[in-house]
Amino acid sequence: MDDRDGRSERLLARAPLDLVARPAHVLIGGLGVGTTLREALSHPRAARVTVVEVEPAVVRWNRELLGGAGALDDPRTVLVVGDLLEHLATTGATYDAVCLDVDNGPDWTVVPGNARLYEPQGLALVRRVLAPGGVLAVWGAARAPAYEALLARTGEVAVHEVPVARGEPDVVLVVRAGGGGPRGG
Repeated sequence: MDDRDGRSERLLARAPLDLVARPAHVLIGGLGVGTTLREALSHPRAARVTVVEVEPAVVRWNRELLGGAGALDDPRTVLVVGDLLEHLATTGATYDAVCLDVDNGPDWTVVPGNARLYEPQGLALVRRVLAPGGVLAVWGAARAPAYEALLARTGEVAVHEVPVARGEPDVVLVVRAGGGGPRGG
């Protein structure tokens, strides 16, 4: 988690919401320092925002230390403390926008189980919950060519690079679902 800039985390919410034409139900995978949640709630198209965060301590930090209690207590916010893959597999909800910020992105996971989210089976789970015409946005700490190719099988991928003070740019990948959502590979 990094709160030095937040431009790419805000873009993660803004880019997909700019593409939906109706009040949107948004899924944010990963609370982090709350930047993406606050940006989603500030967008005029965000009707409801579900945040899935696996680590209870991150939720506590947001409430007690990071000033995120307002966003977490917003009546449009639904907080799920649990595993994102499990949520994707079991929820009955559909989402107009899915914003994924899990670990460091597709090619740089620290928690081995998180890599499953970026595999074809993980994309299939996202497809299951994405509404027709919905938009998927994925944050990464660097470009991920193999994942970009996987997403390209679902539709045209827009790659947004956001320069950072040191190292490779952060990346936000955005793909709009066809009539039935992204197609897993």
